[in-house]
Amino acid sequence: MAVTELGTKVISTGNNEIDKKLGGGIPLSSLVLMEGQSDAGKSVVCQHFTFGALTTNINMAYYTTENTVKSLLSQMASLNLDITDYFLCDRMRIYPVVTTEDSNTREVFQSLLEHFDHLPVETKLVIVDSLTGLLTHGDERATIDFFSSCKRMCDYGRTIVCVCHSYAVDDKMLIRVRSLCDAHLVLRMEQVGDRLIKVMEVAKVRNADQSTGNIISFDVEPGLGMKIIPISKAKA
Repeated sequence: MAVTELGTKVISTGNNEIDKKLGGGIPLSSLVLMEGQSDAGKSVVCQHFTFGALTTNINMAYYTTENTVKSLLSQMASLNLDITDYFLCDRMRIYPVVTTEDSNTREVFQSLLEHFDHLPVETKLVIVDSLTGLLTHGDERATIDFFSSCKRMCDYGRTIVCVCHSYAVDDKMLIRVRSLCDAHLVLRMEQVGDRLIKVMEVAKVRNADQSTGNIISFDVEPGLGMKIIPISKAKA
């Protein structure tokens, strides 16, 4: 389990440069909102958190609306984040989630919460990638109730990362959801010269050991995963 200089147990990305920008990492028992544009690297960041957690003896569950079990394992292996052994040893559980436009959002949220509740007590990290479809079609009350319930679970020792596209929640709703969360990460694409780079803004990390509000510029390379692009070069 990753531990910062001040002794706080955290979820690491497995990359020291990125963890430093996060204020040391995401403290355990946090509710995390990760939102951003399409193709801005949200899933890759989640996969780094997955790898970082597993390699520091934190068991986890990954709920995915965009992958099958096989495709997620294959995708992570292609980024040099091979978790197959952890999956086979039941330290990593993958649950594909299928929703349709006519799905009852409140019922799906409730099913997710019940599933979280029945995970083994050793499962300390839960990632949901992503909630976009549910948030887009869901009502405000159901959304707030879901995040409030997740927050209560985090108070008992679980860390939950909820991922969505920026368009899934309006500004008014975002303020309410953000207030419930311990950490808020915002991802976007930026044009730098003749190339597009991915940018992650660490908007909030409660109880972080170091200062946050940092900007991380990165690219995703096969066989390497996230590769930091120095800010000075990104602005040139």
